Amino acid sequence: MAACLVLGLGLVGGAVTGSWLVGDSQAAGDRDSFVAARGLWHSIPVDQLFPPSVKGQGAGPGGADRTWTRIAVAPDSGCKDAFDPLLRKALSPVGCQRLVRATYTDATQTYVTTVGLLFTKADATAMATLAKRFTDEGLDRRTDLMPRPYGPGFASDQRASWTVSVLTDAPVVVYAVSGWADGRTVDEPQSAEEAMETGATTAPAQAGLGHEAKGLADRVERSLRRHVGPYATEQAS
Repeated sequence: MAACLVLGLGLVGGAVTGSWLVGDSQAAGDRDSFVAARGLWHSIPVDQLFPPSVKGQGAGPGGADRTWTRIAVAPDSGCKDAFDPLLRKALSPVGCQRLVRATYTDATQTYVTTVGLLFTKADATAMATLAKRFTDEGLDRRTDLMPRPYGPGFASDQRASWTVSVLTDAPVVVYAVSGWADGRTVDEPQSAEEAMETGATTAPAQAGLGHEAKGLADRVERSLRRHVGPYATEQAS
């Protein structure tokens, strides 16, 4: 009986130790992926971060498909003049390591959308804190905290809808801002989340500009995520 008891305790102890080791390994992998993602802006070709053409199956109003064509790519840069002052202040706790942006138009060339990836200097805790603040305070819906567009013919007073997403599993803020391609100005822009709500009747909502911003930002974010795991593995090896 004593021998069985010792053997049993040994097996239980081994199992617990094994689970701890697996947990530690998983946590280390997550940390490696998080850190590795910080360098993707200069290690991944621009055509992979911002493909020349992006398919948005079901991304339009009513589940309509969308196709976006890239018309401009900004040189990688800092964050100066990329955001309205209050948004720049809100993002300042995570810092700005590098900003990459591209502008797209839809298949009918009716709309233009700038999508950006802000690579921050923050750790996972700081990113989680910022994400919580954006959610709790509704910072992603305030018209005085908007990202600015990039490219000729797309000025700040043309902004109609936008989205800002603070990632918690990578040191990246993903955003997009959309407007009409004909240069018309917009007096009352509306966040993508509000413009996409059922029954929304504003001009940005009726035109589907919330879907343009949110749909394109989501596709670029998905593309970024596909590179995080493989890149972390390569760096570790």
